[in-house]
Amino acid sequence: MKEAIKRILEQDVTQSEKLRKLDENKRIHPLAVLLAHSGDSWYWLAFLFLIWLFSRSVWHTYSAFLAAAILIQAVLVLGIKFTIKRSRPEGEWGAIYRNSDPHSFPSGHATRAIMLAVLFWGLHLTPLAIVLTLWVFLVSFARVILGVHYLSDVIAGWVLGIILGFGMLWLQPFLYQIFPWVFFR
Repeated sequence: MKEAIKRILEQDVTQSEKLRKLDENKRIHPLAVLLAHSGDSWYWLAFLFLIWLFSRSVWHTYSAFLAAAILIQAVLVLGIKFTIKRSRPEGEWGAIYRNSDPHSFPSGHATRAIMLAVLFWGLHLTPLAIVLTLWVFLVSFARVILGVHYLSDVIAGWVLGIILGFGMLWLQPFLYQIFPWVFFR
């Protein structure tokens, strides 16, 4: 069993390094940076806060719900990361991530991206859900290309994000009932 896990991890490093070679392309690097940062929780939370603050439509409710999901996701992922403590791949890019969060498993960006896609599907926001579903793969692979994650970090993030997405949809009515002042004007 130990030998099988060792082989899987070696394959994970090998395949991740193949993707990292794409970062050597001068055209791919800036795009990968943009995509990698597009999944940052701070940007999402700031954007959702502005929607929540200025919207009187259903988006007031949705933005609060999505922000709550992101906060729950961030706490859960950090807890897992600091329990498992898998170091990020060696590299220079992503100093902010490497300094503030030195652990890579699971990928918080991949978890957040797929969780948001699941939530957008669950909230029946179909055109945006389609765009977010495509974005999941772009942001996730950008993180591997830039060398801040291994492929297994991303795959684990996807599994966790799907579970969190469905869990949040299940919790949605309870959250609305417990915190109506947050979700409704």
